[in-house]
Amino acid sequence: MAEDVLSQNEIDTLLSAISSGEMDADELKQEETEQQVRVYDFKRALRFSKDQIRNLARIHENFARSLTTYISAQLRTYVDISVASVDQIPYEEFISSIPKMTILNVFSMKPLDGRILMEINPNIAYAMLDRQLGGRGGSINKVDNLTEIESMLMSQLFEKSSTCLYEAWSSIVDIDPILEDFEVNPQFLQLVSPNETVIVVSLNITVGETSGMINLCIPHIILEPIIPKLSLHHWMQSNTHEQDSESYEKISATLEETGIEAKALLGETTISVSQLLHLHKDDVIALDKSINEPLQLQINNQPKFSVQAGKSKNKMAVQVLEEFQGGDNDE
Repeated sequence: MAEDVLSQNEIDTLLSAISSGEMDADELKQEETEQQVRVYDFKRALRFSKDQIRNLARIHENFARSLTTYISAQLRTYVDISVASVDQIPYEEFISSIPKMTILNVFSMKPLDGRILMEINPNIAYAMLDRQLGGRGGSINKVDNLTEIESMLMSQLFEKSSTCLYEAWSSIVDIDPILEDFEVNPQFLQLVSPNETVIVVSLNITVGETSGMINLCIPHIILEPIIPKLSLHHWMQSNTHEQDSESYEKISATLEETGIEAKALLGETTISVSQLLHLHKDDVIALDKSINEPLQLQINNQPKFSVQAGKSKNKMAVQVLEEFQGGDNDE
């Protein structure tokens, strides 16, 4: 750790102040000790850095866009979903912050250990259900007495949203999200211990004229194996590599289908306008190329290869002898 170096004048001034009683050496020691002490709440253990939180936010911004497209298609109405916040809190705090009766979907994330929880606010969940059953998407909170048919329709809707999770997480890890459980009472779910740190991704969702929240609860045990991939360096490196590879493939595919003009130059000569006007049938024009010399194959009017003329399957053809050397066309 770097230390500040005092000049001789500063040292003399400090010693003078201590000698005259203007400053107390014991107070200086106490202040230094107080600056080194930081308050730490073990119930709110912070296991993720700010960079990792930001990268998780980026991942779930992609998830929000995919989920918007999926739910819009399913409900055939206006849907808007966006990331509101990404926080790390104890699991107990998350459970106490959601309604006592709500819509809970539990997804396994193979090959990662553990499960994640998707909580949908009852108002927005019933608006989605009402829209599925042909209504206008009105919000009526009756989640505490859902029928079996209503529960099945809701679970099927969110079961298919696992594809959105797969696409969003594919930038860091390949997963196979599967809906394992559908519940309405959070007290019946115990994903991890109460003090375990979880990431809570809150999404704002609007369905028609109804607005609400969707919360994703991701335990630390799931993210632990992929924490290194959440760093800014890895994120930028992987994204750059993917972009470079994708760009290379697109450019290569485009170039392969691009048409070019290839022509073999038999020779050249110069004649006057008068000679051109007096040309007749069977006249011979002498070129500057000997019959024993190779011809020049031009690609888009640029010399590229030395070739010799011939036939292939009764068609005029040229055989490439070597790459053309000379002039400014070596490239």
